[in-house]
Amino acid sequence: MNKKKRKYDEVIRKDHFHSGHLLCPGCPGAIALRYITMTLGKNTMVSSGATCLNLPISFYPRAIDIPSIFISMPSTAAGMTGISLALKVLKRKGRLGFSEKITVFGIAGDGGAGDIGFAALSGAAERNDDGIFFCFDNEAYMMTGAQRSSLTPKYAWTASTVKGKSQGKKDLPLILADHGIPYVATVSVAYPDDFVRKIVRARDMGEGFKYIHMMCPCPTGWKFPESKTVEISRLAVETGSWILYEIVDGHKELTYRPKTRKPVRQYVEKQGRFSHLSEEDLANLQKEIDREWKKYEFSSHTA
Repeated sequence: MNKKKRKYDEVIRKDHFHSGHLLCPGCPGAIALRYITMTLGKNTMVSSGATCLNLPISFYPRAIDIPSIFISMPSTAAGMTGISLALKVLKRKGRLGFSEKITVFGIAGDGGAGDIGFAALSGAAERNDDGIFFCFDNEAYMMTGAQRSSLTPKYAWTASTVKGKSQGKKDLPLILADHGIPYVATVSVAYPDDFVRKIVRARDMGEGFKYIHMMCPCPTGWKFPESKTVEISRLAVETGSWILYEIVDGHKELTYRPKTRKPVRQYVEKQGRFSHLSEEDLANLQKEIDREWKKYEFSSHTA
């Protein structure tokens, strides 16, 4: 029996991410890296800052078979810029060896992108340096023990906010959009068609800085069973806790709108990091999500 062809099958290529890595069971990083490398193909180079993902990229090179550089946590965007500029110089001097386009991308966690690496990230975006920057957002410094980052959401437990974070989540995608870059998008591993389409769009836009923000639930740090990663990812979108959109040359568009947003309770009650929430906290969180959605009342389409 023929299987129904998925929308993204035609752009998926050879798998460049393999077994042998040390990512935790249920880690969405493995799913995200597979989407990214299969879509971008072999003519790709990556700059990877210190994150859980540097384990397969840097220390276990057989797990990923594209050229990669492991760089310090604050320097992912600078590394991506350096690779892109070096390729331009080699091409200009006729030393590149072949004429096919090489796509350069960087990948960093929420701490490496939005906190200690923000200066390099903002600088690369302001200069409109060439490349696709992926933020692997698991909403804390998970590799070092689940400490808070500026992208940890309000009320969430971390090792450094044991009573729950009192501040809200930094809106890094919209901050990057304010730099005037050609492309900004948010994605989720639970929506592969949307995810892959946005990678393709960023890849095919030509030179310039493109930013893709990935929601990546961490079973260990978020305290849910490792088999529930995709379910948690989908609930985040269906409750409005994570919004899928893209911004192309300043034009904002939702790429998925839940027909009816589910109560945020259905999302947070499945995560141990929110087990301390009171009914009042849940009511306040729902109000904040409702207010947040008002920022995204622009046109929508289905990927």
